[in-house]
Amino acid sequence: MSNPQHFSALANMYLAAPINRIVKPKISISEGRAEVEIEVRGDLFHSAGAVHGSVYFKMLDDAAFFAANSLEQSVFVLTTSFTIYLTRPVSAGTIRAVGTVTTETKTQFLAESIAYDARGKEIGRGSGLFVRGRQRLDDVVSYALGDP
Repeated sequence: MSNPQHFSALANMYLAAPINRIVKPKISISEGRAEVEIEVRGDLFHSAGAVHGSVYFKMLDDAAFFAANSLEQSVFVLTTSFTIYLTRPVSAGTIRAVGTVTTETKTQFLAESIAYDARGKEIGRGSGLFVRGRQRLDDVVSYALGDP
C-alpha cells in the first residue's frame, strides 16, 4: 500500500497549515509512521525559559495524526482524543517526535508518538484515537497541490 505521492501530498498539506508559519516544523511521512522536527527557539518558550507544553502537544499529535493519515488515502483523519505526558524540559537544540500507528480498525486508528531532544533522550510521549472524517483529501487545496 506504500504510496509516496500520498505521503508527499500529506507533507505539503501539513507544511501549508498557517500555524506552521509560527512553529516552522519539518515532517517526513511513510506508511504508518511520521516524524516531526522543530528547532528550539526562544519564541516557543514559556516564562521559565523552556519549550511551552503546547509545542510538545502539537508535535506529538502531528506525528501520530500523520502516521494515521498515511494509511488513509481518501479522507482527512480527525483527532478524537489525545493524551500527552511531558517528561523533560528542553531549551536548546532540535526536538523530534516519531509517531506510529499501533492499531487500525474499520473506523479508527490508535497511534502513539514519542518526542526526543537533540541527544536522543525522551522528553514526552502521547497517544491518540483518530477517525476517518468526511472531508475528502482531494478537496484540501494544499493536499491536491502535491509536492511541498
